[in-house]
Amino acid sequence: MSQPLDPSARKIFAEARTYNEYEPKPLSDELVRELHGLFKWGPTAVNCQPGRFVFVRSPEAKKRLLPALSPGNVAKVESASATVIIGSDLKFYEELKVQWPAYDASGPYRGDAALAAATALRNSSLQGAYLILAARSLGLDCGPMSGFDNEKVDAEFFPGGQIRSNFLINLGWGREGAFYPRGPRLDFDRAVTIL
Repeated sequence: MSQPLDPSARKIFAEARTYNEYEPKPLSDELVRELHGLFKWGPTAVNCQPGRFVFVRSPEAKKRLLPALSPGNVAKVESASATVIIGSDLKFYEELKVQWPAYDASGPYRGDAALAAATALRNSSLQGAYLILAARSLGLDCGPMSGFDNEKVDAEFFPGGQIRSNFLINLGWGREGAFYPRGPRLDFDRAVTIL
């Protein structure tokens, strides 16, 4: 990775859009596995990998998710090939002996539930962002969302309380023009400080 990517590969940042409607095309198991094979390599703190990913594809599974959504997100989920629930495993540290073999990194998290929860949320958010970039690199369109009731999603998909929902990502092949005009971004001087 010491060489820049070809400029055409940068489209996943500069040209990709957040879609609100998708073509009626199924997302195969093989493509889900290929997607995971890419996004799993994104870095997390001490390789903690707290993200847990539920790909909601079937009509039956979508019916379980729909009651937790804000009204404006129902049609988006219904048309997506899949909606991924990005979850945060609050006991991610139980896997650290395998994921971080250099030394036992679990101690600080075992004794501090607030630290474990904050670390799980921060790093599952990173993993969700890696998923978006990996999906776009495979030709999928994405629609990340936070308009849903976390408690309802957790009760339905993560009973037991160890995993908590973070955010949702719709995946599929976006319908032409099914997005809002691109919003402005903060300019360099507003967003960046170099010290």
